[in-house]
Amino acid sequence: MGEGEKSNALVPVQQKQVEFYGDKIMAVLVEKGRQDMIYVPLRHMCDLLGVSYQGQIRRIKEDAVLARKLAGVNITFTPDPETGGGGTQIVNCIPLSYLNGWLFGINARRVKEEVRARLILYQEKCYEVLAEAFQEGRLTADPDLEALLQSGQSEAAQAYRMLQGLLKLARNQVIMEAQLQAAVSRVDAHDVQLVEHTERLEEIEAMMGSPEQLVRPEQAMQISQAVKAVAHELGKRSGRNEYGGVYGELYRRYGINSYKALPQKQFDDALNWLNEWLQSLIDGIPF
Repeated sequence: MGEGEKSNALVPVQQKQVEFYGDKIMAVLVEKGRQDMIYVPLRHMCDLLGVSYQGQIRRIKEDAVLARKLAGVNITFTPDPETGGGGTQIVNCIPLSYLNGWLFGINARRVKEEVRARLILYQEKCYEVLAEAFQEGRLTADPDLEALLQSGQSEAAQAYRMLQGLLKLARNQVIMEAQLQAAVSRVDAHDVQLVEHTERLEEIEAMMGSPEQLVRPEQAMQISQAVKAVAHELGKRSGRNEYGGVYGELYRRYGINSYKALPQKQFDDALNWLNEWLQSLIDGIPF
Protein backbone atom coordinates (compact mmCIF):
# COMPACT_ATOMS: atom_id res chain seq x y z
CA MET A 1 0.00 0.00 0.00
CA GLY A 2 1.44 3.33 -0.98
CA GLU A 3 2.19 6.09 1.51
CA GLY A 4 1.77 9.15 -0.75
CA GLU A 5 -0.84 10.35 -3.22
CA LYS A 6 -0.63 8.35 -6.43
CA SER A 7 -1.49 11.28 -8.72
CA ASN A 8 1.39 13.40 -7.37
CA ALA A 9 3.97 10.61 -7.06
CA LEU A 10 7.39 11.23 -8.60
CA VAL A 11 8.82 8.64 -10.95
CA PRO A 12 12.58 8.06 -10.52
CA VAL A 13 14.91 7.82 -13.49
CA GLN A 14 17.40 5.81 -11.44
CA GLN A 15 17.35 3.84 -8.20
CA LYS A 16 20.36 2.57 -6.27
CA GLN A 17 21.49 1.39 -2.88
CA VAL A 18 24.42 3.30 -1.39
CA GLU A 19 26.67 1.79 1.26
CA PHE A 20 27.23 4.12 4.18
CA TYR A 21 29.33 2.83 7.12
CA GLY A 22 28.10 -0.71 6.56
CA ASP A 23 24.43 0.21 6.00
CA LYS A 24 22.62 -0.10 2.70
CA ILE A 25 20.68 3.12 2.10
CA MET A 26 18.13 3.42 -0.69
CA ALA A 27 18.30 6.48 -2.93
CA VAL A 28 16.49 7.52 -6.11
CA LEU A 29 17.31 10.07 -8.79
CA VAL A 30 14.30 12.13 -9.89
CA GLU A 31 14.03 14.68 -12.67
CA LYS A 32 11.95 17.52 -11.27
CA GLY A 33 11.46 20.80 -13.09
CA ARG A 34 14.38 20.06 -15.48
CA GLN A 35 16.62 19.52 -12.47
CA ASP A 36 18.02 16.22 -11.18
CA MET A 37 17.30 15.66 -7.48
CA ILE A 38 18.18 12.78 -5.17
CA TYR A 39 15.50 11.58 -2.74
CA VAL A 40 15.85 9.23 0.25
CA PRO A 41 12.93 7.06 1.55
CA LEU A 42 12.09 7.94 5.13
CA ARG A 43 10.74 4.59 6.34
CA HIS A 44 13.99 2.84 5.46
CA MET A 45 16.01 5.51 7.30
CA CYS A 46 13.73 5.32 10.34
CA ASP A 47 14.14 1.54 10.48
CA LEU A 48 17.93 1.87 10.35
CA LEU A 49 17.97 4.46 13.14
CA GLY A 50 15.38 2.75 15.34
CA VAL A 51 12.97 5.69 15.45
CA SER A 52 9.22 5.74 14.93
CA TYR A 53 8.35 6.26 11.29
CA GLN A 54 4.88 7.68 12.04
CA GLY A 55 6.34 9.95 14.69
CA GLN A 56 8.96 11.30 12.28
CA ILE A 57 6.36 11.89 9.55
CA ARG A 58 4.31 13.94 12.04
CA ARG A 59 7.43 15.92 13.02
CA ILE A 60 8.28 16.63 9.37
CA LYS A 61 4.74 17.77 8.58
CA GLU A 62 4.92 20.19 11.51
CA ASP A 63 8.20 21.65 10.24
CA ALA A 64 7.65 24.74 8.05
CA VAL A 65 10.57 23.86 5.75
CA LEU A 66 10.64 20.04 5.67
CA ALA A 67 6.87 19.77 5.19
CA ARG A 68 7.16 21.46 1.78
CA LYS A 69 9.90 19.05 0.72
CA LEU A 70 8.12 15.80 1.61
CA ALA A 71 7.20 13.93 -1.57
CA GLY A 72 5.78 10.59 -2.64
CA VAL A 73 8.09 8.63 -4.95
CA ASN A 74 7.49 5.39 -6.87
CA ILE A 75 10.14 2.96 -5.60
CA THR A 76 10.54 -0.65 -6.59
CA PHE A 77 11.45 -3.03 -3.76
CA THR A 78 12.88 -6.51 -4.11
CA PRO A 79 10.20 -9.10 -3.24
CA ASP A 80 10.67 -10.71 0.17
CA PRO A 81 10.37 -14.51 -0.12
CA GLU A 82 9.14 -14.80 3.49
CA THR A 83 6.54 -12.01 3.62
CA GLY A 84 5.78 -11.73 -0.07
CA GLY A 85 6.21 -7.97 0.13
CA GLY A 86 7.93 -5.99 -2.56
CA GLY A 87 7.18 -4.53 -5.95
CA THR A 88 6.55 -0.87 -6.72
CA GLN A 89 5.26 1.30 -3.91
CA ILE A 90 4.72 5.00 -3.36
CA VAL A 91 6.79 5.99 -0.32
CA ASN A 92 7.43 9.23 1.50
CA CYS A 93 10.86 10.70 0.71
CA ILE A 94 12.78 13.89 1.33
CA PRO A 95 15.54 15.39 -0.84
CA LEU A 96 19.08 14.41 0.06
CA SER A 97 19.98 18.08 0.58
CA TYR A 98 17.40 18.26 3.41
CA LEU A 99 18.29 14.93 5.03
CA ASN A 100 20.81 16.64 7.32
CA GLY A 101 18.13 18.94 8.71
CA TRP A 102 15.88 16.00 9.49
CA LEU A 103 18.68 13.94 11.08
CA PHE A 104 19.72 16.73 13.41
CA GLY A 105 16.13 17.07 14.60
CA ILE A 106 16.28 13.61 16.17
CA ASN A 107 17.29 13.59 19.84
CA ALA A 108 19.87 10.82 20.29
CA ARG A 109 18.94 10.47 23.95
CA ARG A 110 15.45 9.33 23.03
CA VAL A 111 16.37 6.43 20.73
CA LYS A 112 17.14 2.88 21.76
CA GLU A 113 20.59 2.39 23.19
CA GLU A 114 21.54 -0.24 20.59
CA VAL A 115 21.05 2.23 17.71
CA ARG A 116 22.16 5.41 19.49
CA ALA A 117 25.75 5.12 18.33
CA ARG A 118 24.60 4.71 14.72
CA LEU A 119 22.41 7.83 14.92
CA ILE A 120 25.25 9.89 16.40
CA LEU A 121 27.60 8.60 13.68
CA TYR A 122 25.09 9.63 11.00
CA GLN A 123 24.72 13.06 12.55
CA GLU A 124 28.49 13.54 12.73
CA LYS A 125 29.28 12.35 9.23
CA CYS A 126 26.22 13.20 7.18
CA TYR A 127 27.44 16.65 6.08
CA GLU A 128 30.79 15.66 4.65
CA VAL A 129 30.32 11.99 3.81
CA LEU A 130 26.71 11.16 3.07
CA ALA A 131 26.16 13.89 0.46
CA GLU A 132 29.50 13.04 -1.15
CA ALA A 133 28.57 9.37 -1.31
CA PHE A 134 25.40 10.16 -3.23
CA GLN A 135 26.68 12.98 -5.40
CA GLU A 136 30.15 11.81 -6.46
CA GLY A 137 29.02 9.05 -8.79
CA ARG A 138 28.32 6.28 -6.28
CA LEU A 139 24.61 6.44 -7.08
CA THR A 140 25.39 5.00 -10.49
CA ALA A 141 26.50 1.49 -11.34
CA ASP A 142 29.50 2.77 -13.30
CA PRO A 143 33.02 1.85 -12.09
CA ASP A 144 34.82 4.52 -10.10
CA LEU A 145 36.47 6.77 -12.70
CA GLU A 146 39.32 7.94 -10.48
CA ALA A 147 40.32 4.37 -9.69
CA LEU A 148 40.31 3.50 -13.39
CA LEU A 149 42.46 6.52 -14.23
CA GLN A 150 44.98 5.71 -11.52
CA SER A 151 45.35 2.06 -12.53
CA GLY A 152 44.73 2.31 -16.28
CA GLN A 153 47.64 2.60 -18.69
CA SER A 154 45.62 2.65 -21.90
CA GLU A 155 45.99 5.44 -24.41
CA ALA A 156 42.50 6.67 -23.46
CA ALA A 157 43.39 6.87 -19.76
CA GLN A 158 46.66 8.67 -20.53
CA ALA A 159 44.86 11.10 -22.84
CA TYR A 160 42.23 11.75 -20.19
CA ARG A 161 44.89 12.48 -17.56
CA MET A 162 46.66 14.78 -20.02
CA LEU A 163 43.42 16.63 -20.74
CA GLN A 164 42.82 16.98 -17.02
CA GLY A 165 46.26 18.55 -16.68
CA LEU A 166 45.61 20.93 -19.56
CA LEU A 167 42.25 21.84 -18.09
CA LYS A 168 43.89 22.62 -14.75
CA LEU A 169 46.52 24.75 -16.48
CA ALA A 170 43.81 26.61 -18.43
CA ARG A 171 41.84 27.15 -15.23
CA ASN A 172 44.90 28.57 -13.47
CA GLN A 173 45.61 30.78 -16.50
CA VAL A 174 42.07 32.17 -16.45
CA ILE A 175 42.38 32.92 -12.73
CA MET A 176 45.80 34.56 -13.19
CA GLU A 177 44.54 36.69 -16.10
CA ALA A 178 41.56 37.80 -14.06
CA GLN A 179 43.81 38.70 -11.12
CA LEU A 180 46.19 40.56 -13.45
CA GLN A 181 43.34 42.49 -15.03
CA ALA A 182 42.04 43.41 -11.60
CA ALA A 183 45.53 44.61 -10.62
CA VAL A 184 45.85 46.67 -13.84
CA SER A 185 42.45 48.23 -13.20
CA ARG A 186 43.54 49.18 -9.69
CA VAL A 187 46.77 50.72 -11.04
CA ASP A 188 44.83 52.65 -13.71
CA ALA A 189 42.42 53.95 -11.11
CA HIS A 190 45.38 54.94 -8.91
CA ASP A 191 47.04 56.78 -11.83
CA VAL A 192 43.85 58.70 -12.58
CA GLN A 193 43.55 59.62 -8.92
CA LEU A 194 47.21 60.71 -8.84
CA VAL A 195 46.74 62.95 -11.88
CA GLU A 196 43.68 64.51 -10.30
CA HIS A 197 45.58 65.13 -7.07
CA THR A 198 48.53 66.63 -9.00
CA GLU A 199 46.26 68.96 -10.93
CA ARG A 200 44.55 70.02 -7.74
CA LEU A 201 47.90 70.65 -6.07
CA GLU A 202 49.02 72.79 -9.00
CA GLU A 203 45.86 74.85 -8.71
CA ILE A 204 46.44 75.35 -5.00
CA GLU A 205 50.08 76.30 -5.55
CA ALA A 206 49.07 78.77 -8.25
CA MET A 207 46.56 80.40 -5.94
CA MET A 208 49.15 80.58 -3.17
CA GLY A 209 51.78 82.04 -5.50
CA SER A 210 54.26 79.18 -5.20
CA PRO A 211 57.70 80.37 -6.43
CA GLU A 212 58.07 77.19 -8.47
CA GLN A 213 54.78 77.67 -10.27
CA LEU A 214 54.63 79.07 -13.83
CA VAL A 215 52.13 81.64 -15.01
CA ARG A 216 48.58 80.45 -15.52
CA PRO A 217 47.12 80.36 -19.07
CA GLU A 218 45.23 83.60 -18.61
CA GLN A 219 48.37 85.33 -17.29
CA ALA A 220 50.43 84.01 -20.23
CA MET A 221 47.78 85.48 -22.54
CA GLN A 222 48.22 88.88 -20.88
CA ILE A 223 52.00 88.74 -21.42
CA SER A 224 51.48 87.76 -25.07
CA GLN A 225 49.03 90.65 -25.66
CA ALA A 226 51.48 93.13 -24.06
CA VAL A 227 54.33 91.84 -26.30
CA LYS A 228 52.16 92.25 -29.40
CA ALA A 229 51.21 95.79 -28.41
CA VAL A 230 54.87 96.78 -27.98
CA ALA A 231 55.89 95.04 -31.25
CA HIS A 232 53.06 96.79 -33.11
CA GLU A 233 54.21 100.26 -31.96
CA LEU A 234 57.83 99.45 -32.78
CA GLY A 235 56.81 98.19 -36.22
CA LYS A 236 55.13 101.50 -37.00
CA ARG A 237 58.48 103.20 -36.61
CA SER A 238 60.80 100.64 -38.16
CA GLY A 239 58.51 99.20 -40.84
CA ARG A 240 59.64 95.71 -39.83
CA ASN A 241 58.11 92.78 -37.91
CA GLU A 242 59.29 93.42 -34.37
CA TYR A 243 57.55 90.52 -32.60
CA GLY A 244 60.64 88.33 -32.49
CA GLY A 245 62.73 91.15 -31.10
CA VAL A 246 60.31 91.96 -28.26
CA TYR A 247 59.97 88.27 -27.34
CA GLY A 248 63.77 87.99 -27.42
CA GLU A 249 64.10 90.89 -24.95
CA LEU A 250 61.53 89.24 -22.68
CA TYR A 251 63.33 85.88 -22.78
CA ARG A 252 66.76 87.43 -22.08
CA ARG A 253 65.44 89.59 -19.27
CA TYR A 254 63.84 86.68 -17.37
CA GLY A 255 66.03 83.78 -18.54
CA ILE A 256 63.25 81.79 -20.20
CA ASN A 257 62.64 80.29 -23.65
CA SER A 258 58.87 80.84 -23.80
CA TYR A 259 56.51 83.43 -22.39
CA LYS A 260 54.53 80.47 -20.94
CA ALA A 261 57.62 79.49 -18.93
CA LEU A 262 57.61 82.80 -17.02
CA PRO A 263 57.64 82.10 -13.26
CA GLN A 264 54.50 83.09 -11.43
CA LYS A 265 56.44 85.35 -9.08
CA GLN A 266 57.79 87.42 -12.04
CA PHE A 267 54.45 87.94 -13.78
CA ASP A 268 53.71 91.38 -12.27
CA ASP A 269 57.23 92.61 -12.96
CA ALA A 270 57.17 91.43 -16.60
CA LEU A 271 53.73 92.91 -17.29
CA ASN A 272 54.75 96.26 -15.73
CA TRP A 273 57.98 96.26 -17.76
CA LEU A 274 56.10 95.67 -21.06
CA ASN A 275 53.47 98.30 -20.20
CA GLU A 276 56.18 100.86 -19.39
CA TRP A 277 57.90 100.07 -22.70
CA LEU A 278 54.60 100.49 -24.57
CA GLN A 279 53.86 103.75 -22.78
CA SER A 280 57.30 105.14 -23.64
CA LEU A 281 56.68 104.42 -27.30
CA ILE A 282 53.28 106.08 -27.28
CA ASP A 283 54.61 109.15 -25.45
CA GLY A 284 57.78 109.31 -27.56
CA ILE A 285 60.02 108.87 -24.51
CA PRO A 286 63.23 106.85 -25.06
CA PHE A 287 62.93 103.55 -23.23
